[in-house]
Amino acid sequence: MRWVGANGGGVSPPHPLLPSLNPFSHGTMAALLRCPVLARHPWLIRALATAPPYPQPGDPSLAAHCPFIDVGGGPRFVQRAAPEVQEDVAPPEQASLDWLLDLEETPEEIPERRLDDNLPEDAFPYEAVFGGRLAGLKRTHTYRVFTAVGRRADAPPMGILGSPPRPIQLWCSNDYLGMSRHPKVLQAARAALAAHGLGSGGTRNIGGTSPLHGALERALAQLHRQPRAVLFSSCFAANDTAMATLARLLPGSVAPLGALCDVAHAHGALTFVDEVHAIGLYGARGAGVAERDDVMHKVDIVSGTLGKAVGAVGGYIASSSALADSVRSFGAGFIFTTALPPAVVAGALASLRVLGGPEGGLLRRTHQRHAKHLRLLLRDRGLPVLPSPSHIVPVRVGDAEANTRLSRLLLEEHGLYVQAINFPTVPRGMELLRLAPTPHHGPDAMENLADRLAQCWGALGLPLEAPPGPSCSSCHRPLHLSLMSDWEQQLFQLGGAPVQA
Repeated sequence: MRWVGANGGGVSPPHPLLPSLNPFSHGTMAALLRCPVLARHPWLIRALATAPPYPQPGDPSLAAHCPFIDVGGGPRFVQRAAPEVQEDVAPPEQASLDWLLDLEETPEEIPERRLDDNLPEDAFPYEAVFGGRLAGLKRTHTYRVFTAVGRRADAPPMGILGSPPRPIQLWCSNDYLGMSRHPKVLQAARAALAAHGLGSGGTRNIGGTSPLHGALERALAQLHRQPRAVLFSSCFAANDTAMATLARLLPGSVAPLGALCDVAHAHGALTFVDEVHAIGLYGARGAGVAERDDVMHKVDIVSGTLGKAVGAVGGYIASSSALADSVRSFGAGFIFTTALPPAVVAGALASLRVLGGPEGGLLRRTHQRHAKHLRLLLRDRGLPVLPSPSHIVPVRVGDAEANTRLSRLLLEEHGLYVQAINFPTVPRGMELLRLAPTPHHGPDAMENLADRLAQCWGALGLPLEAPPGPSCSSCHRPLHLSLMSDWEQQLFQLGGAPVQA
């Protein structure tokens, strides 16, 4: 059937969900413009405006059958759509979250058993030895308790904790730039997941190498200006395998890495630089401190991780072709380890491309600015922030029990997750809170963290320090000269504004 408009021209048939809306009133037109379908297709609205009545005049109006719009004469223009037509508009995150929560449920009770159950009575007391060592950790408040946090990819740096879930803010994530949830990273990972499945299917030698693995190794080699790179499941595995393999292959011993590459080379040593916390964060392309300091050509072997700023998982080394091939061919940690899943590799590739471009540069600048700003905010409140040349903001507590209590208080009372770092990660007496601000922690979030941390600090009776630097003689607030523009610094330093030392 060909529909003919009022002017005699041909038009498309009316919207099947909105029969007989003529004559058009201003209210009806406004309702049509609110329709999520018609608003994207103006030609449908024009067709409805010029189409003959359907069904026949006099028939009861069927306008209320539209799943989106109610034009029945009441004040309500938009109505809730029925479930069967919401497939393309319902957010998938909530369904995914509910499904994941179901996965987390333990279907049956986990059985209890001891190592002693299968041993004779005079056997070595394994359980007693292990129990004694663990009891020692608990007595010294260095026993590690995992905090199960569900990070929200749609709202960094937020997460959910507990059951029922409650929102918290993460301040200790190694996802320094939030790349694990970047749209391009997720798009690449989803595409690889759909094409290749979840696992890699084997070790790199036996069925586990995909074209994506080779592409990522080439991208990492290019990042570090090295001929070749080798992927591992983690940077720890990369370091361990590379060092063990070199020690086995090379005559004599591997000399320790000196503070300066020139000194190491002068003594006949290879330089092995671990950029695990620097990849993505420093350098023009995110290649690390060596790129920032323009010494990449002096580095013989570099190791890095994909599990921090890159936002994925895995590790690698990059070096000369002969050295990388030797590690690949002789390193047990590479030969006998299942390859990284293609979805992870694809996501890491996409992340490296973003980090190497203008967006990556902006993320790095914002990241450094936020770390500097948070450090000043904490010092303003008298908190003992340790000097740090990196993006990590360490606050020294100096007592394992107080450190753990402070971390739990921030989480339970204020929804702020800050990890307590105790022995053996740091020496006894150097226990600290490790703060890792990201580009997604805004000024309000940093102010709130500083206030709540100072509040909890005082509640535990921990000592404060005098805020460093000059302050304004009028309001007595610290002056952050390093955050000011050149003009503002000159104004204060030349006496244009009152300063109190």
